[in-house]
Amino acid sequence: MKIEYVGLSEINGPLLVLDGVRGVAYDEMAEIVLDSGEHRYGRVTQIDGERAVIQVFEGTKGISLENCHTRFSGHPMELALSHEMLGRVFDGAGRPVDGLGNLYPDEKRDINGSAINPVSRQYPRSCIYTGISAIDGMSTLIRGQKLPIFSGSGLRHNELAAQIVRQAKVADDDSDFAIVFAAMGVKNDTADFFRKNFEESGALQRVVMFLNLASDPIIERILTPRCALTAAEYLAFKHGYHVLVIMTDITSYCEAVREFSSSKGEIPSRKGYPSYLYSDLASIYERAGMIHGLKGSVTQVPILTMPNDDINHPIPDLTGYITEGQIVLDRDLDQRGVYPPITVLPSLSRLMKDGIGEGFTREDHPALSNQLFAAYSKVQDARSLASVIGEDELSDTDKKYMEFGRLFEKYFIQQSQFENRTIDQTLDLGWQLLSVLPRDELDRIDDDMLSKYYRPGAISSLAEKDSKGAI
Repeated sequence: MKIEYVGLSEINGPLLVLDGVRGVAYDEMAEIVLDSGEHRYGRVTQIDGERAVIQVFEGTKGISLENCHTRFSGHPMELALSHEMLGRVFDGAGRPVDGLGNLYPDEKRDINGSAINPVSRQYPRSCIYTGISAIDGMSTLIRGQKLPIFSGSGLRHNELAAQIVRQAKVADDDSDFAIVFAAMGVKNDTADFFRKNFEESGALQRVVMFLNLASDPIIERILTPRCALTAAEYLAFKHGYHVLVIMTDITSYCEAVREFSSSKGEIPSRKGYPSYLYSDLASIYERAGMIHGLKGSVTQVPILTMPNDDINHPIPDLTGYITEGQIVLDRDLDQRGVYPPITVLPSLSRLMKDGIGEGFTREDHPALSNQLFAAYSKVQDARSLASVIGEDELSDTDKKYMEFGRLFEKYFIQQSQFENRTIDQTLDLGWQLLSVLPRDELDRIDDDMLSKYYRPGAISSLAEKDSKGAI
């Protein structure tokens, strides 16, 4: 028999406080029934002796200390799961919003998930192709990895996210592939952009969408990534899918956590964020991975906007400690019209070396990637020198690097939002670009591989187009 508590002790923003509560657990679901018959739902976020604090999903407007009754469910929030989730659109709390009715659940799971036993984890291998050269060639996404995209306000990360959803596929694997897309705190026009984009491209049939709008309660924003990852784990480890989870914008999520923490009266840490932000983010990011004996995998690409483009801000800073690299978008490239504006030097995929090369992508991929990194870093040195003494005063070798840099940004990094390059096209393009440089400058590649792939003058066709302004 469930106990019903009449009235409240306190109301503070989205929080309700009940005294004299017994036998209630942290994260337990609560149902609040108003005298008008309206039902609202929340979860226990704090317990202090016989005092329980409840976080109300729909907000506390219209609730007073005397006009409601509260019942506790005895279990945490659960998400209804079914294979029929594919192609469906849900709100941030997992309720269908596409007009197709409720799911008939195969099962229900706690949205907080359960930790993967480290001994059971399988080391990530193989890769997921995005069709984007700057990612596939230079910061390859490995299946089971968590690889965030660091962006800035106003940069085209939404277009990049939509392109990855349209084009992503698992390399050399005939297994089922699905995408779970979670948008947090987005405007209506951004939500419409994603829905329309996925519907028109046909990608929606393999996508499970969770949309939390900017006008929705912040409490729902905190639930959204957990609902999305619960759906991903279900598809991956119950049905054997390789699932790519794209979450945007983690900054909106963290700001919701900060606002909620402030309403609870917790002592703030850096920039006003709670001191537990690191462990909170880890509880999300660490749900990526592969498990021995199970076919599926969960790969994460969280997207976050860096406030003031500050990569040392607490959100990107803590994210970088937890995840396995990052892809960084650059405002200067964006202002020059380069899409996607990925700056390759600070971008990094720490697991890349274990999922590329012979048997995975192509034998020349590791050496070619290293050489492109090294050459592009020298481009920056040459540009710095040219800004002081002028480009005409540079040595012949530095001028070659300047030319390489221009062509690299124009042909390798830049590509259309609807251009889906194969890994062979990306690697062949890399070799064409390296042919701008003298062979003795390519010190990251052994002689056998240079003899096989290096073709001096192979860039001539691209250089001809460049001189005519073809792109």
